[in-house]
Amino acid sequence: MVAARITVNGKEVPLSPSAPHTTVLDFLRERGLTGTKEGCAEGECGACSVLVARPGVDKPTDWVAVNACLLPAAALDGQEIVTSEGLATAGEPGTPPTLHPVQEEMAVRGGSQCGYCTPGFICSMAAEYYRPDRCAHSHADADSAAEPAAEPAGSAGSADSEHGPNGFDLHALSGNLCRCTGYRPIRDAAFAVGTPTEDDLLAQRREQAPPAPVATAYTHDGSAFLRPGTLSEALELLRERPDAVVVAGSTDWGVEVNIRSRRADCVVAVDRLPELRALRVASDHIEIGAALTLTEIERRLDGGVPLLAELFPQFASRLIRNSATLGGNLGTGSPIGDSPPVLLALEASVVLADTDGEREVPLSDYFTGYRQSVRRRGELIRAVRIPLPLSPVTAFHKIAKRRFDDISSVAVAYALDIEDGIVRTARIGLGGVAATPIRALATEAALEGRPWSAETVEAAALVLRAQGTPMDDHRASAEYRSAMLGQSLLKLYARTTEAVSS
Repeated sequence: MVAARITVNGKEVPLSPSAPHTTVLDFLRERGLTGTKEGCAEGECGACSVLVARPGVDKPTDWVAVNACLLPAAALDGQEIVTSEGLATAGEPGTPPTLHPVQEEMAVRGGSQCGYCTPGFICSMAAEYYRPDRCAHSHADADSAAEPAAEPAGSAGSADSEHGPNGFDLHALSGNLCRCTGYRPIRDAAFAVGTPTEDDLLAQRREQAPPAPVATAYTHDGSAFLRPGTLSEALELLRERPDAVVVAGSTDWGVEVNIRSRRADCVVAVDRLPELRALRVASDHIEIGAALTLTEIERRLDGGVPLLAELFPQFASRLIRNSATLGGNLGTGSPIGDSPPVLLALEASVVLADTDGEREVPLSDYFTGYRQSVRRRGELIRAVRIPLPLSPVTAFHKIAKRRFDDISSVAVAYALDIEDGIVRTARIGLGGVAATPIRALATEAALEGRPWSAETVEAAALVLRAQGTPMDDHRASAEYRSAMLGQSLLKLYARTTEAVSS
């Protein structure tokens, strides 16, 4: 097997002698590329962001910004990345390089002070700069936008406080923190960048396919990082190595490695398996591959599942969504994961695969305890299935201390069918109020068959307040969590009554 190598700023760099758990951040810094910084080591600050060439939605290749502090370097075997150092264009010998347009705007508009966070901002901004569907808007468009657009983050909608007249989506920077400059000059720089020129090499690179995933068997000092080439190979490997840690985007495992110094004898990567990366729309369901990133799902569905479209901008940050997967979010089994409440409200199921075949399990039966599920050793989540048709009235309410890039105190997802003023069906998913994500069955029963009225909703809100077994912790008290459940349903009623009656 060919020795593991990564193409960094156009040059192949061998992975050896790095350990299999070495992050992309440490791999780069050990080789002198110190623009990539460690701030939090948890994927929350963005100081470590780099660009990775990934399969595109509108072009063969997308430049995608990811957290280098979370991703194992071995996961990029055969892949291609660009750091902040690689964005500038080299000049003649003895002359300084020419700044990238994003770097230039950050400099002239005062977007950098101490400079620690700047390379990470630059890489996140560059990913948005190269987004193929980003387009400029006229001054009339900008002047007519009275309030933020309702379309999902990443869309090319009209200019507003979160989307510049150049089409720049500020959500691209939601995972980047600055502690000294302040965000106004950074936003000014983001809203001032133009479009790539014809001779821009990174723009030209989008027209070619990204490197194909390669099978990897990287070992060092008794530890191994393995990337099987097919699903069947992965399942055979997991049967032989049931102790292996399975990773996709590594947004959860990366934190364990960095903060808790966790190490694994064997890590198996499934993020590039083609069998886990399909998105299919059938007559009676939508099937989403477990290894598709949340950003890929968002852009491929393009608002086709409104409840998911409402979830995505509130799920961590764009940097995290560029790596995180539904399979990983369900696989960790966290009771405060944001996707399970939404998928419970959508009555989704998971497709589990092992060497003996596949089985489909309703998500409402999947969780069995705190970070526990019916998934057996050696099984992988292959896909998530959402039945069709979708309920017309949906909402996702995330109660957290920050609007974006935060962990939920409480998460509530709704999917209701209301016909002639009567609630025909109600599905409500809850997170943060029990040891597992749960369905609010008693509240659903209190709504179904009854008028969608203030009286019905107020009575059901009292039922909803009593759902689950919320606890006191540093994010919220049990009393607060219960109160927010009731308020959430009242909020849904207030926001949908006019739409339902019209």
